[in-house]
Amino acid sequence: MKVVLLSLGKTDEDFYVQAMDIFRKRLSHYLPFDLEFVPDVKNTKNLSEKEQKNLEGEAMLSRIQQGDYVVLLDDKGKQYSSVEFSRYIEKKSHSVPKRLVFVVGGPYGFPDEVYRRANEKLSLSRMTFTHQMVRLVFVEQLYRAMTILNGEPYHHE
Repeated sequence: MKVVLLSLGKTDEDFYVQAMDIFRKRLSHYLPFDLEFVPDVKNTKNLSEKEQKNLEGEAMLSRIQQGDYVVLLDDKGKQYSSVEFSRYIEKKSHSVPKRLVFVVGGPYGFPDEVYRRANEKLSLSRMTFTHQMVRLVFVEQLYRAMTILNGEPYHHE
C-alpha cells in the first residue's frame, strides 16, 4: 500500500518544507509515501466561495485514481490518539490494495462531490491549523504511527 497526502497549493515556508522532508525521508524506511499538490485556483478574487471550492474539488478529484481509498482530513472526521492512528494505518495496510489517499481541502473545505467520493473523514484536531501545518502534523503522525507499529522508541506513553 502506498500512502499519499494530496493537498491544495504548495508549501511556501522553508521551515515547513525542511521539516516535512525530514519525515518523508524517515517514512521511506517503512512504506511508500508521496506528497501530491494540486495547484491553487487562480483569480479567486473574481470567484464566489462556492465557485472556488468547486474548482478546487474538481482539481482534487482529477488526482484521485479509481481504486484509491480516500480519507478527507476534515474537522468533522473521526479523531484518534497516536496509538489508535497507528492501528488504523495497520488495518488499512491489510485492506487497501493500492493507494491510501489523505486529502487536505482548500480554505472553504470540500465540495459535495469530494465528500461523495471519500470513503471516510479523519480529524487531526478540533482546533484549526493552516494548511501548511496540517501537512506537517499529518506527516509527523504517520511517521509516529510507523514507529509505534515497529516498536521503536520515538513514541512515549
